[in-house]
Order: sequence, then structure tokens, then C-alpha cells
Amino acid sequence: MREATEAWFAANDWRIFDFQRDAWDAYARGQSGLIHSPTGSGKTLAAWLGPLHRSAHQTGGLRVLWITPLRALANDTRKSLQTAADALGCEWRIEIRTGDTAASARQRQRKQPPECLITTPESLSVLLSFADSRSWFRQLEAVVVDEWHELLGSKRGVQLELCLARLRQWRGELITWGLSATLANLDAAARVLLGHDDGVLIPGEATKQVEVRALCPDALAQFPQAGHLGLALTDAVVEAIASARSTLVFTNTRAQSELWFEALLSARPDWLGRIALHHGSIDRKLRQEIEQGLRQGDLLAVVCTSSLDLGVDFSPVDQVMQIGSPKGVARLMQRAGRSGHQPGATSIIWCVPTYALELVEIVAARHAWRAQRIEARVPVTRALDVLSQHLVTVALGGGFVASQMLDEVRTTHAFESLSDSEWQWCLDFITRGGQALQGYPQYHRVVLQDGIYRMLDRRLSRQHRMSIGTISSDTAMRVQWLSGGKLGTIEESFISRLDKGDRFLFAGRLVELVQIRDMTAYVRRAKRGKKTVPRWQGGRMPLSTELADSMLEVLRAFASDTATDPELEVVKPLLGHQQAVSVLPQPGVLLVERCQSREGHSIFVYPFAGRLVHEGMATLMALRISREQPITFTLSVNDYGFELLSSSVCDVSVTNLSRWLSADELVDDLYAGVNLSETAKRQFRDIARIAGLVFQGYPGSGKSTRQVQASSGLIYDVLARYDDANLLLDQAQREVLDAQLEAQRLKRALLRIANAEIRLVQTDRLSPFAFPLWAERLQAQTLSSESWRDRVARMADTLNRNANKAKVSK
Repeated sequence: MREATEAWFAANDWRIFDFQRDAWDAYARGQSGLIHSPTGSGKTLAAWLGPLHRSAHQTGGLRVLWITPLRALANDTRKSLQTAADALGCEWRIEIRTGDTAASARQRQRKQPPECLITTPESLSVLLSFADSRSWFRQLEAVVVDEWHELLGSKRGVQLELCLARLRQWRGELITWGLSATLANLDAAARVLLGHDDGVLIPGEATKQVEVRALCPDALAQFPQAGHLGLALTDAVVEAIASARSTLVFTNTRAQSELWFEALLSARPDWLGRIALHHGSIDRKLRQEIEQGLRQGDLLAVVCTSSLDLGVDFSPVDQVMQIGSPKGVARLMQRAGRSGHQPGATSIIWCVPTYALELVEIVAARHAWRAQRIEARVPVTRALDVLSQHLVTVALGGGFVASQMLDEVRTTHAFESLSDSEWQWCLDFITRGGQALQGYPQYHRVVLQDGIYRMLDRRLSRQHRMSIGTISSDTAMRVQWLSGGKLGTIEESFISRLDKGDRFLFAGRLVELVQIRDMTAYVRRAKRGKKTVPRWQGGRMPLSTELADSMLEVLRAFASDTATDPELEVVKPLLGHQQAVSVLPQPGVLLVERCQSREGHSIFVYPFAGRLVHEGMATLMALRISREQPITFTLSVNDYGFELLSSSVCDVSVTNLSRWLSADELVDDLYAGVNLSETAKRQFRDIARIAGLVFQGYPGSGKSTRQVQASSGLIYDVLARYDDANLLLDQAQREVLDAQLEAQRLKRALLRIANAEIRLVQTDRLSPFAFPLWAERLQAQTLSSESWRDRVARMADTLNRNANKAKVSK
């Protein structure tokens, strides 16, 4: 088989990399591990050919399980694996099983499993819920987890950890390999995947060559300073697209992708049919048509979100563009890898700033990548909602003995520290709903018979299998033409704010809402006119620590006249003006500005710790000041810092700032400053779905967000009143602190401030770094006399004039 591989590579003029040979050899020795190599470097073949070399002559029964994080990747993965198998003369069947797989195909697979099955963590969990699942997996030799970095750090990753622990219990010598392109904490990532420290870490051949370029405005005076989507550079983007065979235009949000698609078509109407829009809410069939058009080279450009970040091989794409800051080094490199997606090829990504200071972020991202400062993914632990769901799954799939199951669960990283009391709580929860819900039969899902925990109720069994996918599901409403035909899905929270006749952009079309019925929004084409754009959840991702630190280093280099990046020449007047009216933020320094205006007294603080951390930090500081004097603050935050605006003055000094920004009693003060109970109640909705406390309904009769929230909210209130020691309540509060407020990152930022020099500067006008915070606050306020966009534009003109004056005076 090795000879056939050599011949196949030679026939295609491919080089076999050393890391691929290392992976094949490790597999032949029965070892497990993690292959970390850049996108497009050949790591799929590194993982796939090991099983083929060893077992291609063995047919019948499932041999390899290939886990993909996204259903959208499954078809491309199957084609890649099938091509290699055919080339080597292997007669294996390679099939897909996801939520999109037809019921007839799933039934056939149950009776005649393919040699290789491509599936998702959710579908794997469903397979484990059948009573004969152990027999079905009896010939399984290997599991390959593709794009492991996308699962690590999420509850889906925890779900997969538990599923793998079950498979290892049945198949003791199960070989497991993970594939990843952008990870920093490789040892930890391998340990979480494998459940032990004995894995083999195989790095790729070399760091992929990536060119990070920026589309710079001709003149800074005409470029927005804040509060825009980057559309000022539409003409430059159009020119860049026209110069390439095909381009992926990445945006950070679905709303932004809708607006950019419209802007490109407005600029070049002749591109209708040659450019397309792709994001996760567009109907799957439409997305597949677009992906096929890319592969065939029929499309000039596709405006997309993270829906095209992963794993899909579009070899015709020779250029990638990123609208706005990528917010993270790994995200930028992942997207850059969509171009030059072949071993040895150079990936090129054009970054399009949406406002002036993002030029500094682009420079910082380039420097961070060159230094290989990539974000780590922190694995999730103690997710008892996921554990509860898994226990019900195993109880349904043949049952379990408590002591044996506990040992199995503790082999995972997520639950290696699970206490005996937490385990007993989980058993009590799945058998009688816990202390407060024991009187309700629907929560008595699992019964203990002859020492084995089993699930016997057919109705509850059906509901459980349908609920397994809730770990990754978002409450969404279908969008459908009134005359028939699906457009996709949209968050109910957006649709609920619209009235009949309102227009909005969706899937690249201007549509008008006709009616809402049965969790479906029926629309028809609309004529041009006033419109809105859907705002999906997760629209404002925070700046990563690595990128923020790199940005501070770039600003220090600029201040010391050692920076050579061409983008900084463009933004030089603005940074020079910052130096003239204040100082530049730098590593080891916390800049705090005070400014008085007709709106009141402002305190601007620049920790460079990301939007979510700044939300917590601003709340914390405002709370601590309010304890010392009667005062009311208006808060504004962005990725660089935050503003506290008040009508009265407070005593701002270096000593007071050190006290207000101390890490002491952090959690207690966050509890006091944030309505944690109400926030935790909202978070509990997702926990309740995963744990099986709330059923979202059967197909065609799903519950609305309001119904699910009402049900989970009622359960939350009951538990808080009658079972306040319920561990799911504690988990909800932990998730609010960790995920929504980033409490650990906040604590690290406060500790860094404690060791930093605080520079307190009084300014007589807004500085260039204060201006975006002012614009952020203004956008959130209601103004009757003039729009916030007009005021931002007027203030930006003033800021540019001041910057030019500072440049002339130098």
C-alpha cells in the first residue's frame, strides 16, 4: 500500500512531507495523537492514509469514524477521502451521517455500516443511544477528529470527550487522531482529545507562508474614525475583486455580510449572478449551490462569514479579503488559508479596515502571526448539563452500572475532578429530577433495575434523541417565500421586533415581512425603500489578548519611531494627534483620560483587554465609585477601553484608580454590580435544554423562544426557591461569569493593571482613542434633532482637522 501511495503522489506531482510519513508510521504502531499543520498542507491525507495502509484489505463493518464539527464540511470531506481510497484500490464505502442525512440512508447504515462514517458529535451521540450500539461499533479501529480546535473549548467538545470515553470502554486499543491548523496550547489540546498525556504531537512541515496586506484609504481625512462598516473602501474592494479570478470576502457578522453584498452589487450591477452571499442562516441547499459554483470557478466572489472558515477546499480561490479587524490571530490565519489551499502555496489575505484605528490592528495581527502568538482554546470543565444528557443517552443505549460509568466519565478531561457528591447529584437528577422536581413524572427519565440504569419510556426516549442536538442549536425561525421555497433561518428575537410590511435584507435580497405562522416568517420580494438588517447573536466578538498585546507593542514602536509598516504612515496623523493631546497607550502603561464637555464629565480608560472584559471592568469601577459618593454613570465600551460619563465630577487620582481597578473582592463586586440572577436565568435556558428539563417540541410544532424561556424561567424560579443547592443553578452563574463577563480574563487584566504605570491625562477635547467610545455611546442613545451618524461625521471632520493641524505644527 505504501508503494501505491508513492505512485499516486508522483502521478499528481505531489511531494510526500515528512510529517505525513511520521503520522502513517505512528498509526502503524497503534499510537494516537494530534497533527498540527497549516490549512491546505495535507494533514487530511496524513490522518486518512494511516488507516488505509493498515486495514484497506479488511471490508465489512465500521472501521474508521471521522468526526467533523460542521455538517457543511461532510460532503467535501467524503469526496477527499473517497478519492484517496479509490486511488489506492481500497473498496471501502465512505458515507455521511448528520442531521441532514435521509431517514432511509440512516436505516440502511444501521443494518450495513460503511467502513468509514463521517459524522458530527451530535450524530455520534445519537448512535450511542441505540441498544445495539456496542455491537455496531465492534470493529471500530480509529477515530479522526477534524478541525479539533473548533470543538475544543465548547460544550460540543465535552460531548465528544464523553462519546470517545464510551467508545474506548468498548474498544480498548482505539486509535484517536485530531487535526488542527491554529492552536497554541497543543499539549493541552492533545490531552483533552485523548484523555491522557501519551499522545504523539506531529507538527506540519513548516509555517505556512501568509501575506497580510491592507487596503489603505487614499486620504485619512475622508476615512471614518468610528461607527462604520468599512463601506468607504467599497471601490477599492471592487477593484481588488475584479483583478482576481475568485475571491472570498469574509465579514465578522452576518449582518455585515448582507450589507457588503448589497454594496458590491450596487457598485457593479453587472456582477449579478457572478457574486454570491454565504452565511449560516441561509438555507443549506442554497449554500451548497454556492459552494459548488466556487469549486467550478463559476463565481467571481462570495461574501461570507465563518460559514466558509473551515475545511472546505476551494482550490480556484486565489484571494481572500477580511472586512474589519479579524479580532484574533487564529481567525485571520484560518481565513487566509482558504486561498493558496495547497501544500507549499502562499496564502494572501487583504484586510479592509472599517475605521482608521483598525489599520493598527491589521499591523498588529501581522506581527503576532510572524511571532506565532496564536490564541489558546480553554477546554470546558464541569458542564453537568452535558454530562446529564450523556448519561441519559447511555441509559437509553443499553444502560450502565454506576461505579463503572463513574470511572469511565473520570477518564475525560472535562470530568476528571468530578466529585462523588456531584456524581450522586447527576444520578438523582436523571432518575427523579432532583429534590424540587421529583413530583413530576416527565423528569423520571432513567430507572434503576437490577443494578443497571436504563431508560425505558418510549415517549421520553424519542424526545431525548431529538434533543441531543440542542448543545449547538440556536432558537431560530424559518424564513420562507410566501409562494414557497426556503431562504434560511433567522433569530426570533429579530423577527419579533418587526411589523407586517417591514423590509429587511436577508440572503442578499430585500424582502418584506408578510406574516408569521408556525415558527415561519413568510416574506415576499420588496421594492427599494427603508430597510433594516438582521442582527444575529454573537455580532460583537471581543479582541483577543494576543492581538491586543501586539497592538500595544505596535503603538510603542510608533511612539519610538521604530515602526516601518506602511499602514502606519497612513494613520500617522491620527496617532500623532493622540500624542499631541494625550499619550499613546503602550505595554506596561494604563492610560486614563479625563475630559469635560457639555455632556458631562468623562473618564476614558484604555486597558486593551477586549469588549467583554471592559463591560465588566466599567461596571466594577462604576459600582465602586458609587459606593463612595452619590453618582450616576453612563457606560460605553469597545475593544480598546471604556468610558464613564457622569453629570457630576468625581475625585479621579492615581491612588483612587488603583483602588477602583483592584482585583480584590472581584467576584463579590461583580455579583453586586450585575443583575446576575436575571442574567443567569437567561443562561439557564440553554442549560435546561441540554439537560433535558425543557423539550423544544416535535418537528413542525416547535416552541418559540418566548415559550422556551418561559418554561425554563419557571423551572429556574422553582429550583431557586425549593432547591437552591441545585448544581445547574450554580453552573448557570459560572457560565455567566466565565463566558459573558470573561471573569478570568478580567481578573488577569486587573492584576496587570496593578503592576502597570497609570498615566492620568486631562484633555480639553476628545482624543482619537476617545472618539470611538463617544460614537459608541451616541449610537445607543436616541436623538431627536439629528441622527447619530450626522453627529459622528461632524465630529470626525473636526478630529481630522485637528490631526492635520498637529501634523503641520510638527
